[in-house]
Amino acid sequence: MRAGVFAFAAMCWMLQAGQVLAAGSAQRPLLLELFTSQGCSSCPPADAVLRELSGREDLLPLAFHVDYWNHLGWVDPFSSAAFSSRQQDYAAVRGSGVYTPQLLIEGKREAVGSNRSAIESGIEAARQDALGAASSIRRKGGEAIIDIGTVPDTGAAAQVYLLSFDSRDETEIRAGENAGRKLVYTNVVRSLRKLGEWHNQPLHLSASLQPEETGDRLALVVQDPQGTVWAVASTARSVNIR
Repeated sequence: MRAGVFAFAAMCWMLQAGQVLAAGSAQRPLLLELFTSQGCSSCPPADAVLRELSGREDLLPLAFHVDYWNHLGWVDPFSSAAFSSRQQDYAAVRGSGVYTPQLLIEGKREAVGSNRSAIESGIEAARQDALGAASSIRRKGGEAIIDIGTVPDTGAAAQVYLLSFDSRDETEIRAGENAGRKLVYTNVVRSLRKLGEWHNQPLHLSASLQPEETGDRLALVVQDPQGTVWAVASTARSVNIR
């Protein structure tokens, strides 16, 4: 009996220390990245799918608004050249194209952002081989407090990214391909910043929030140059999404 108690206590300590998540584990959310634009007429259905997925605890769906459609008569207020570059970096690594609405699942699998069945299939496939270090992120005043654990038997190394994002946004589109529409968005990324590197050692970071990090939520993504995601975490929802 005592041996069982000690074994249980040891297991709890390992989980609290945040060392390992097993393959296929549901303990961390899977990262979904939708590359979208208010200047893209085929994007609103994909934005709606992302809004539905944002209610799931096992996923972290994020919307990156690209800037390469801004010349069509409407400048997307959430767009950034940095987000377009992120999409192009994925394309270079994967040998794939760049388009909207494009959805990347765990940095590896691709689907048209409005194709719900393809997205669900990609999520299930990604869940089977997801391996990651336990992690957490919280906001403390004007700082982001981050903790990242380790994974076993690998020389994994990756970049640590801090993102800020809006839980919900609305825009009345007055020109361009979606002129006359009032569109609702969820999990709109407002900023993306590299904080440092993780070399498969327990890592604690405290980062002062910058003026451009205006989102009501924060996210942590640990990802290597090949797109492999090693850790994902976010702060809690602050508003109801409808």
